[in-house]
Amino acid sequence: MHSDTLVSIIIPCYNDAQYILQSVNSALNQTYPNKEVIVVDDGSNAETKAVLKKLAPKITKLITQENQGQSTARNVGIKEAKGEYILVLDSDDYFEPTFCEKAVAIFESRKEVKIISSFVNRVIDDKIAHVFKPYGGNIKPFLSNNQATGSCMILKSDFLNVNGYDEKMRKGFEDWEFYIRLLKDGGEAFVIQEPLFNYRLRNDSTTSKANKIKYDLLKYIYMKHQDLYKANYELFISHLLNRIEREETEKIKNTHRLEFKIGKTILKPFRWVKSVVK
Repeated sequence: MHSDTLVSIIIPCYNDAQYILQSVNSALNQTYPNKEVIVVDDGSNAETKAVLKKLAPKITKLITQENQGQSTARNVGIKEAKGEYILVLDSDDYFEPTFCEKAVAIFESRKEVKIISSFVNRVIDDKIAHVFKPYGGNIKPFLSNNQATGSCMILKSDFLNVNGYDEKMRKGFEDWEFYIRLLKDGGEAFVIQEPLFNYRLRNDSTTSKANKIKYDLLKYIYMKHQDLYKANYELFISHLLNRIEREETEKIKNTHRLEFKIGKTILKPFRWVKSVVK
């Protein structure tokens, strides 16, 4: 593969009329020259469809389907892609212009790499709230947590080798499960040490919804890949115990905060009386 190899940027879209323009423009404005942009309309509402219709002349391909979920939308778009490199981008997020250029250079120089992401600007109301720094690495850290971002660059050949995203996973964590399958037989995820990806923090995002049912999603992943977790039993148990300890510590902190607030409220009138009496 050479620096003129085609990059296919896949953008699944579901009811993101407010943000899809910025997402598509961030794909079109990549400094890497040889690219195509494919948008998959996953059963969006009329408002979003109107925006996509205006965007259609600017992009390579617009695919329209009934709502089937993000995993299916990604799979459909990637299977239509002609590029050897695939960049997956959610329709409410956006990349900085140099991401593709830098990611392709890494793929060409490091053959062990299967996933490329970067540091992340977490955005609230169009303002950067803070920078998140995923770790990347091989399969072992990925058994505990997702160490990359949902929007990343991969090779289409690797995507095909593992049969794409799990289409049963419609409620979140599908990117993490996909990365486990990509890395289980070797390779690593590389993280560019710059905030080249912008992720919107939203109350109605897929990630927010997934966190509300995270234990069901974790169970699905653990059971699906139980051979991997059995092979890394000590690491997995240590992770689970650390998770339980952290959550219990946080509960204690929250309880103390609540008790302090209640106590302060109850004692406030007594303190006032005491000050008057003095």
